[in-house]
Amino acid sequence: MSSALIIIVVFTLLALSLGLRARRGHNMNLEQWSVGGRSFGTAFVFLLMAGEIYTTFTFLGGSGFAYGKGAAVYYILPYATLAYILSYWLLPPIWRYAKANRLVSQPHFLSSKYASPALGVLVAVVDVVALVPYLVLQFKGLGIIVATTSYGAISPTAAIWIGAIVVTAYVTISGVRGSAWNSVMKDLLILGVVLFLGIYLPIHYYGSLGQMFHAIDVAKPAFLAFPDKGSSVTWFQSTVVLTALGFFMWPHTFASSYTARDERIFRRNAAVLPLYQLILLFVFFVGFAATLKVPGLKGSDIDLSLFRLSLQTFDPWFVGVIGAAGVLTALVPGSMILNAAATLIANDIYRGAVNRQANEASVAKIARALVPIVALVAVGFTLKGGETIVALLLMGYSFVTQLFPAVLCSLAARRWVTKQGAFAGIVAGVAVVTATTLTHASIGQWFPFLPDSLKDVNIGFIALALNIVVMTIVSALTQPRAAAQSHAHSA
Repeated sequence: MSSALIIIVVFTLLALSLGLRARRGHNMNLEQWSVGGRSFGTAFVFLLMAGEIYTTFTFLGGSGFAYGKGAAVYYILPYATLAYILSYWLLPPIWRYAKANRLVSQPHFLSSKYASPALGVLVAVVDVVALVPYLVLQFKGLGIIVATTSYGAISPTAAIWIGAIVVTAYVTISGVRGSAWNSVMKDLLILGVVLFLGIYLPIHYYGSLGQMFHAIDVAKPAFLAFPDKGSSVTWFQSTVVLTALGFFMWPHTFASSYTARDERIFRRNAAVLPLYQLILLFVFFVGFAATLKVPGLKGSDIDLSLFRLSLQTFDPWFVGVIGAAGVLTALVPGSMILNAAATLIANDIYRGAVNRQANEASVAKIARALVPIVALVAVGFTLKGGETIVALLLMGYSFVTQLFPAVLCSLAARRWVTKQGAFAGIVAGVAVVTATTLTHASIGQWFPFLPDSLKDVNIGFIALALNIVVMTIVSALTQPRAAAQSHAHSA
């Protein structure tokens, strides 16, 4: 057994052990299992929210995007920063309402705010459709990372099954507490590995960061600048805004805000988390370093740029450390997604649409029983999914962003959006996202008369704009009846 494989196995077993120990001393009822009994301090909430940044997509895709697309990768840096700034005002009122009403999920929040179980079921369905491919992405990344860094000793399929079993075990037993404990180990390891790689590789191969960028600019002119068409500045700006609005709309990120002990935690984190984003720069540096040193990677192979460069640079033991960090970037976000998906199906689809009289104990039991089922579905898609899952994945972020108008309007002092308006707006937005993703449409194709500068606007804005228009019109038409219902509800 190689030293790389030994290190990967040790960290995987450590993750399983930490995840299982996390439940010690806690009665795992629904609130404790899904949102940690709302008892987490600044550090745990910070790491759960930061866990959304450092996934296998960032580890593989961030460096791969820099390697293959150049300047387009810059969009990854600012969007979460904007989202964290937004969280300073957005998350405290969400947390207060969720605590007062003992809410455990995102659909739970919207169905309670708008007094509409049907809206909760709709949001839960949208969430699950977005979450499953996101979980598949973590498993696929896990397979690639382990197979590469173990020098082929473990196949991608075996790695996916082992990862799924580990994460299923500790989520079923410890819930979100298992994710929180492992997030500490993951972030410490990823911090060290990414900073080291991002500093060492450019200096080792080029002499300095400046010389690296100069060499790339000479070899590939315009690679480091935004093109005039396609991934242009317009595309960059619109994509950053769209993804920033959707960041906290992912159900597992939204629900992680429920775990906080008090609302001041969000304001502290909003000040620090944007700085934490800067670590992503070092992931980009690795991808840029690989562009001239590991040339010729095409298609999905660009995601291997970080590992191909590491394999030719370091001894097997350090490749194992890099692989262990990659494994944890799959297990921690994967566990949060698995926990959220099981809670959504049990609490918001089963209790919302099938059995509204179900008590918390039975919902908790169903949620925990669903964890291995959701994991099996994700593994099935991972091993056999083709273009369908890719299309679903592209829809994921645009799907959850459609929830932003309804969430934002629910926080207003004067409620002018009705439950019918919120429902219709989400349906309209999701329908446009589905149509545009499946047909690969762009704004330029839909509106050929627009100036070139606007043709690269992210087409998700069309869906969001229609969502808001439909929500406004339907709310205006249903206002009197909604006002009467609201009055009766408050009475």
